[in-house]
Amino acid sequence: MINLFEYKNAHPFPASKTDDLEIFLDDIWAKREKSGYYYNEEDNRIEQQRFIQFLHKTKSLKSNKYVGVIHFEGETINLLPKIFYDSKEPSVSDVNAMNKHILWWLSYCRKLKFPNYLSGLNSEKADFFEILIYLFSKYTRELLNSSIFQKYTEVNEELSFIKGRLDVNSYINNNLSRGRNHKVSCQFDSFQMDNEFNRGVKFVSKLLLSVTKENQSRRFLSDILFILDEVKDVSISSSQMKRMAFNPMFSDFETIRYKSSLGVFTKQIN
Repeated sequence: MINLFEYKNAHPFPASKTDDLEIFLDDIWAKREKSGYYYNEEDNRIEQQRFIQFLHKTKSLKSNKYVGVIHFEGETINLLPKIFYDSKEPSVSDVNAMNKHILWWLSYCRKLKFPNYLSGLNSEKADFFEILIYLFSKYTRELLNSSIFQKYTEVNEELSFIKGRLDVNSYINNNLSRGRNHKVSCQFDSFQMDNEFNRGVKFVSKLLLSVTKENQSRRFLSDILFILDEVKDVSISSSQMKRMAFNPMFSDFETIRYKSSLGVFTKQIN
């Protein structure tokens, strides 16, 4: 485990892995969410990652102004706030305590939709990623137990009666020409739970279930998958999740959408 504090200490890193790590971080930087609130115009124009500095002469890494965790080829790199910097190397429990502080601060940020569940976490769940998974799984399970997001989705289906619009081309080619004139190809809007949002939540839940080691998070994620059992299994990208929008009546689901986009993004990290 490598612990780097903002603009403070440097840590040795194998030269053989440096190029791969740079490519990995450049890819994450390119896919980051771009916003004038978090980044200025200069940051948005830069294509090379700014998370850490690569000191090639000394074969070491140094943190910039970003805080978080990087998982790369079995190596964990903690980017920690400089306010916690001490000349001695922090222990695992010290890092866990710092991560809990970071996530507690985030719970008070209006621009980030983090439900304030951190006070209910045990010390065993202090790993940064495990806390994020716990927050997602607990909030999503509680919301889905009370309401499931449904929306009108266009459906193409063969029926014994006309519903919605008649798909003339499909009816002639697939039904009438094959002696199945009793079946009518229709297009209609149906109020369904099998929609893009629920498919994304199911995809992220399966992804997180495969990486989490916490029993409580695994139970929450299994409950989510049980609730969304009728939803199709498809892959959803982070950009797809970010494009989804909800009206004010479904503002609670916006929190799930935001955290799901983070969950999809962690696929690049784990």
